[in-house]
Amino acid sequence: MTGERHLKWLLLAPTLIVVAAMAAFPLAYSLLLSFRQWKLAQSSTPGDFVGLQNYTNLLTDDPEFWDTVRTTLVFVGADVLATLVISLGLALLLRNAGRINSLARVLLIVPFVMSPALIGISFRFFINPEYGIFQALLAGIIPWFAGKVWLADSTLAMVAVVASDVWHWAPYMTLVMLGGLASIPAETQEAARIDGASDWAVFRDVTLPQLMPVIAIVLLLKTVFALKAFDTIYTLSSGGPGTSTQTLAYFVYQTAFNYYDLGYAAAAAYVLTAVLMVLAGFYLRLLFRKASS
Repeated sequence: MTGERHLKWLLLAPTLIVVAAMAAFPLAYSLLLSFRQWKLAQSSTPGDFVGLQNYTNLLTDDPEFWDTVRTTLVFVGADVLATLVISLGLALLLRNAGRINSLARVLLIVPFVMSPALIGISFRFFINPEYGIFQALLAGIIPWFAGKVWLADSTLAMVAVVASDVWHWAPYMTLVMLGGLASIPAETQEAARIDGASDWAVFRDVTLPQLMPVIAIVLLLKTVFALKAFDTIYTLSSGGPGTSTQTLAYFVYQTAFNYYDLGYAAAAAYVLTAVLMVLAGFYLRLLFRKASS
Protein backbone atom coordinates (compact mmCIF):
# COMPACT_ATOMS: atom_id res chain seq x y z
CA MET A 1 0.00 0.00 0.00
CA THR A 2 2.85 2.36 0.90
CA GLY A 3 4.61 1.46 -2.34
CA GLU A 4 1.50 2.37 -4.38
CA ARG A 5 1.30 5.73 -2.60
CA HIS A 6 4.94 6.46 -3.42
CA LEU A 7 4.46 5.30 -7.03
CA LYS A 8 1.54 7.71 -7.44
CA TRP A 9 3.69 10.69 -6.44
CA LEU A 10 6.59 9.40 -8.51
CA LEU A 11 4.42 9.33 -11.62
CA LEU A 12 3.05 12.80 -10.85
CA ALA A 13 6.50 14.27 -10.14
CA PRO A 14 7.40 15.28 -13.75
CA THR A 15 4.09 17.13 -14.17
CA LEU A 16 4.41 18.82 -10.79
CA ILE A 17 7.95 19.94 -11.58
CA VAL A 18 6.86 21.41 -14.92
CA VAL A 19 3.90 23.21 -13.32
CA ALA A 20 6.11 24.58 -10.54
CA ALA A 21 8.73 25.78 -13.03
CA MET A 22 6.30 27.25 -15.59
CA ALA A 23 3.53 28.63 -13.36
CA ALA A 24 4.06 28.59 -9.60
CA PHE A 25 7.59 30.03 -9.54
CA PRO A 26 6.92 32.89 -12.03
CA LEU A 27 3.74 33.84 -10.13
CA ALA A 28 5.52 33.87 -6.78
CA TYR A 29 8.54 35.73 -8.16
CA SER A 30 6.43 38.40 -9.89
CA LEU A 31 4.44 38.91 -6.68
CA LEU A 32 7.66 39.55 -4.75
CA LEU A 33 8.84 41.79 -7.59
CA SER A 34 5.71 43.94 -7.30
CA PHE A 35 6.92 45.02 -3.84
CA ARG A 36 10.31 46.14 -5.14
CA GLN A 37 11.62 48.89 -7.35
CA TRP A 38 13.31 47.66 -10.50
CA LYS A 39 13.93 49.82 -13.53
CA LEU A 40 15.81 47.66 -15.97
CA ALA A 41 17.37 50.65 -17.73
CA GLN A 42 19.14 51.57 -14.47
CA SER A 43 19.97 48.18 -12.98
CA SER A 44 20.11 44.56 -14.10
CA THR A 45 19.05 43.35 -10.64
CA PRO A 46 15.94 44.10 -8.53
CA GLY A 47 16.23 47.25 -6.42
CA ASP A 48 15.06 48.17 -2.93
CA PHE A 49 11.97 46.81 -1.22
CA VAL A 50 9.27 49.52 -1.43
CA GLY A 51 6.30 47.71 0.08
CA LEU A 52 2.97 48.82 -1.37
CA GLN A 53 4.39 51.93 -3.05
CA ASN A 54 4.01 50.51 -6.58
CA TYR A 55 0.35 49.68 -5.89
CA THR A 56 -0.27 53.07 -4.25
CA ASN A 57 1.27 54.98 -7.17
CA LEU A 58 -0.68 52.86 -9.63
CA LEU A 59 -4.07 53.37 -7.98
CA THR A 60 -3.75 56.96 -6.76
CA ASP A 61 -1.17 58.76 -8.90
CA ASP A 62 -1.26 57.37 -12.44
CA PRO A 63 -3.85 58.92 -14.79
CA GLU A 64 -2.69 56.69 -17.65
CA PHE A 65 -3.62 53.61 -15.61
CA TRP A 66 -7.17 54.90 -15.03
CA ASP A 67 -7.50 55.87 -18.70
CA THR A 68 -6.47 52.30 -19.48
CA VAL A 69 -9.07 50.97 -17.04
CA ARG A 70 -11.79 52.99 -18.81
CA THR A 71 -10.59 51.74 -22.20
CA THR A 72 -10.57 48.18 -20.88
CA LEU A 73 -14.16 48.52 -19.62
CA VAL A 74 -15.31 49.81 -23.03
CA PHE A 75 -13.48 47.01 -24.83
CA VAL A 76 -14.67 44.25 -22.50
CA GLY A 77 -18.27 45.52 -22.44
CA ALA A 78 -18.56 45.79 -26.24
CA ASP A 79 -16.64 42.56 -26.83
CA VAL A 80 -18.67 40.45 -24.38
CA LEU A 81 -22.05 41.86 -25.48
CA ALA A 82 -21.32 41.41 -29.19
CA THR A 83 -19.99 37.87 -28.67
CA LEU A 84 -23.02 36.89 -26.59
CA VAL A 85 -25.58 38.24 -29.07
CA ILE A 86 -23.84 36.79 -32.15
CA SER A 87 -23.15 33.38 -30.58
CA LEU A 88 -26.72 33.07 -29.28
CA GLY A 89 -28.15 34.08 -32.66
CA LEU A 90 -25.92 31.61 -34.53
CA ALA A 91 -26.77 28.83 -32.08
CA LEU A 92 -30.50 29.39 -32.61
CA LEU A 93 -29.99 29.27 -36.39
CA LEU A 94 -27.84 26.11 -36.30
CA ARG A 95 -29.60 24.06 -33.62
CA ASN A 96 -31.76 22.11 -36.10
CA ALA A 97 -30.32 19.03 -37.77
CA GLY A 98 -29.36 19.23 -41.41
CA ARG A 99 -26.43 18.86 -43.80
CA ILE A 100 -25.81 22.61 -44.15
CA ASN A 101 -26.08 23.20 -40.40
CA SER A 102 -23.67 20.32 -39.71
CA LEU A 103 -21.15 21.76 -42.16
CA ALA A 104 -21.53 25.22 -40.60
CA ARG A 105 -20.83 23.76 -37.15
CA VAL A 106 -17.61 22.21 -38.43
CA LEU A 107 -16.53 25.47 -40.07
CA LEU A 108 -17.21 27.37 -36.84
CA ILE A 109 -14.11 25.90 -35.26
CA VAL A 110 -11.78 27.40 -37.92
CA PRO A 111 -11.59 31.00 -36.54
CA PHE A 112 -11.16 29.68 -33.00
CA VAL A 113 -8.13 27.52 -33.80
CA MET A 114 -6.36 30.43 -35.54
CA SER A 115 -3.68 32.30 -33.64
CA PRO A 116 -4.95 35.61 -32.17
CA ALA A 117 -1.78 37.28 -33.45
CA LEU A 118 -2.53 36.04 -36.97
CA ILE A 119 -6.12 37.29 -36.68
CA GLY A 120 -4.81 40.75 -35.74
CA ILE A 121 -2.48 40.82 -38.75
CA SER A 122 -5.29 39.60 -41.02
CA PHE A 123 -7.65 42.33 -39.83
CA ARG A 124 -4.94 44.91 -40.55
CA PHE A 125 -5.11 43.84 -44.17
CA PHE A 126 -8.92 43.59 -44.19
CA ILE A 127 -9.38 47.24 -43.11
CA ASN A 128 -6.51 48.70 -45.14
CA PRO A 129 -7.85 51.83 -46.90
CA GLU A 130 -6.20 50.92 -50.23
CA TYR A 131 -6.77 47.18 -50.68
CA GLY A 132 -8.72 45.92 -47.64
CA ILE A 133 -11.72 43.73 -48.50
CA PHE A 134 -13.81 44.89 -45.52
CA GLN A 135 -12.96 48.47 -46.37
CA ALA A 136 -14.06 47.99 -50.00
CA LEU A 137 -17.33 46.28 -49.04
CA LEU A 138 -18.22 48.92 -46.45
CA ALA A 139 -17.30 51.78 -48.79
CA GLY A 140 -19.60 50.27 -51.43
CA ILE A 141 -22.51 50.32 -48.97
CA ILE A 142 -21.65 53.45 -46.97
CA PRO A 143 -19.57 55.98 -48.98
CA TRP A 144 -18.34 57.59 -45.73
CA PHE A 145 -15.94 54.66 -45.28
CA ALA A 146 -14.17 55.31 -48.58
CA GLY A 147 -10.47 55.98 -47.88
CA LYS A 148 -11.06 55.87 -44.13
CA VAL A 149 -7.96 54.94 -42.13
CA TRP A 150 -9.45 52.85 -39.33
CA LEU A 151 -6.35 52.65 -37.17
CA ALA A 152 -5.91 56.44 -37.18
CA ASP A 153 -9.38 56.97 -35.68
CA SER A 154 -9.81 56.06 -32.00
CA THR A 155 -13.44 54.94 -32.37
CA LEU A 156 -12.89 52.91 -35.54
CA ALA A 157 -9.72 51.37 -34.08
CA MET A 158 -11.71 50.17 -31.08
CA VAL A 159 -14.40 48.78 -33.40
CA ALA A 160 -11.72 46.90 -35.34
CA VAL A 161 -10.15 45.46 -32.18
CA VAL A 162 -13.53 44.37 -30.82
CA ALA A 163 -14.56 42.88 -34.18
CA SER A 164 -11.35 40.85 -34.44
CA ASP A 165 -11.77 39.42 -30.94
CA VAL A 166 -15.47 38.68 -31.52
CA TRP A 167 -14.58 36.92 -34.78
CA HIS A 168 -12.13 34.76 -32.86
CA TRP A 169 -14.36 33.82 -29.91
CA ALA A 170 -17.96 33.89 -31.21
CA PRO A 171 -17.65 30.50 -32.99
CA TYR A 172 -16.46 28.76 -29.81
CA MET A 173 -19.20 30.38 -27.73
CA THR A 174 -21.72 29.35 -30.40
CA LEU A 175 -20.74 25.72 -29.85
CA VAL A 176 -21.17 26.20 -26.09
CA MET A 177 -24.63 27.71 -26.70
CA LEU A 178 -25.52 24.81 -29.00
CA GLY A 179 -24.67 22.40 -26.19
CA GLY A 180 -26.90 24.39 -23.83
CA LEU A 181 -29.80 24.39 -26.33
CA ALA A 182 -29.42 20.63 -26.83
CA SER A 183 -29.80 20.08 -23.08
CA ILE A 184 -33.20 21.83 -22.96
CA PRO A 185 -36.06 19.26 -23.00
CA ALA A 186 -37.96 19.53 -26.28
CA GLU A 187 -41.21 18.70 -24.46
CA THR A 188 -41.28 22.09 -22.71
CA GLN A 189 -41.09 23.95 -26.02
CA GLU A 190 -43.64 21.67 -27.69
CA ALA A 191 -46.06 22.15 -24.79
CA ALA A 192 -45.81 25.94 -25.16
CA ARG A 193 -46.47 25.74 -28.90
CA ILE A 194 -49.50 23.51 -28.32
CA ASP A 195 -50.82 26.20 -25.96
CA GLY A 196 -50.60 28.66 -28.85
CA ALA A 197 -47.36 30.47 -27.99
CA SER A 198 -45.50 32.15 -30.84
CA ASP A 199 -41.85 31.38 -31.62
CA TRP A 200 -40.75 34.56 -29.84
CA ALA A 201 -42.87 33.71 -26.77
CA VAL A 202 -41.40 30.18 -26.68
CA PHE A 203 -37.88 31.61 -26.82
CA ARG A 204 -38.55 34.35 -24.24
CA ASP A 205 -40.57 32.33 -21.70
CA VAL A 206 -39.29 28.76 -22.15
CA THR A 207 -35.91 28.57 -23.91
CA LEU A 208 -34.15 31.63 -22.50
CA PRO A 209 -34.83 30.95 -18.77
CA GLN A 210 -33.50 27.39 -19.14
CA LEU A 211 -30.47 28.66 -21.05
CA MET A 212 -29.53 31.29 -18.45
CA PRO A 213 -26.95 29.12 -16.58
CA VAL A 214 -25.10 28.53 -19.88
CA ILE A 215 -25.35 32.23 -20.78
CA ALA A 216 -23.91 33.15 -17.36
CA ILE A 217 -20.95 30.83 -17.92
CA VAL A 218 -20.38 32.24 -21.42
CA LEU A 219 -20.47 35.79 -20.02
CA LEU A 220 -17.93 35.00 -17.32
CA LEU A 221 -15.60 33.07 -19.60
CA LYS A 222 -15.69 35.72 -22.31
CA THR A 223 -15.08 38.47 -19.75
CA VAL A 224 -11.97 36.66 -18.52
CA PHE A 225 -10.72 36.11 -22.09
CA ALA A 226 -11.40 39.76 -23.00
CA LEU A 227 -9.58 41.09 -19.94
CA LYS A 228 -6.42 39.21 -20.82
CA ALA A 229 -6.60 39.86 -24.58
CA PHE A 230 -3.20 40.94 -25.85
CA ASP A 231 -2.06 39.26 -29.08
CA THR A 232 -4.77 40.71 -31.32
CA ILE A 233 -4.34 44.22 -29.91
CA TYR A 234 -0.56 44.03 -30.27
CA THR A 235 -0.62 42.98 -33.92
CA LEU A 236 -3.67 45.02 -34.99
CA SER A 237 -3.51 48.43 -33.30
CA SER A 238 -0.51 48.34 -30.91
CA GLY A 239 -2.76 50.08 -28.38
CA GLY A 240 -3.25 53.08 -30.68
CA PRO A 241 -3.93 55.56 -31.95
CA GLY A 242 -2.29 57.02 -28.87
CA THR A 243 -3.60 54.84 -26.05
CA SER A 244 -7.20 54.59 -27.28
CA THR A 245 -7.11 50.77 -27.56
CA GLN A 246 -4.62 50.13 -24.75
CA THR A 247 -6.13 47.59 -22.35
CA LEU A 248 -4.72 46.55 -18.98
CA ALA A 249 -2.88 43.56 -20.44
CA TYR A 250 -1.23 45.81 -23.03
CA PHE A 251 -0.47 48.43 -20.36
CA VAL A 252 1.46 45.78 -18.40
CA TYR A 253 3.45 44.87 -21.52
CA GLN A 254 4.21 48.52 -22.31
CA THR A 255 5.34 49.25 -18.75
CA ALA A 256 7.59 46.20 -18.57
CA PHE A 257 9.14 46.05 -22.05
CA ASN A 258 8.95 49.62 -23.35
CA TYR A 259 9.50 51.60 -20.14
CA TYR A 260 11.54 48.79 -18.45
CA ASP A 261 9.83 49.35 -15.08
CA LEU A 262 9.48 45.73 -14.04
CA GLY A 263 8.37 46.30 -10.44
CA TYR A 264 5.60 48.68 -11.50
CA ALA A 265 4.53 46.33 -14.30
CA ALA A 266 4.34 43.43 -11.85
CA ALA A 267 2.05 45.49 -9.59
CA ALA A 268 -0.21 46.33 -12.55
CA ALA A 269 -0.24 42.67 -13.57
CA TYR A 270 -1.37 41.64 -10.09
CA VAL A 271 -4.19 44.18 -10.12
CA LEU A 272 -5.39 42.50 -13.33
CA THR A 273 -4.80 39.07 -11.77
CA ALA A 274 -6.94 40.00 -8.76
CA VAL A 275 -9.84 40.92 -11.07
CA LEU A 276 -9.42 37.67 -13.00
CA MET A 277 -9.36 35.64 -9.79
CA VAL A 278 -12.63 37.20 -8.63
CA LEU A 279 -14.24 36.37 -11.97
CA ALA A 280 -12.81 32.85 -11.85
CA GLY A 281 -14.35 32.43 -8.39
CA PHE A 282 -17.77 33.40 -9.76
CA TYR A 283 -17.30 30.99 -12.65
CA LEU A 284 -16.43 28.08 -10.35
CA ARG A 285 -19.43 28.83 -8.12
CA LEU A 286 -21.72 28.79 -11.14
CA LEU A 287 -20.15 25.60 -12.45
CA PHE A 288 -20.42 23.71 -9.18
CA ARG A 289 -23.96 25.00 -8.61
CA LYS A 290 -24.95 23.73 -12.05
CA ALA A 291 -23.27 20.36 -11.42
CA SER A 292 -25.04 19.89 -8.09
CA SER A 293 -28.48 20.86 -9.41
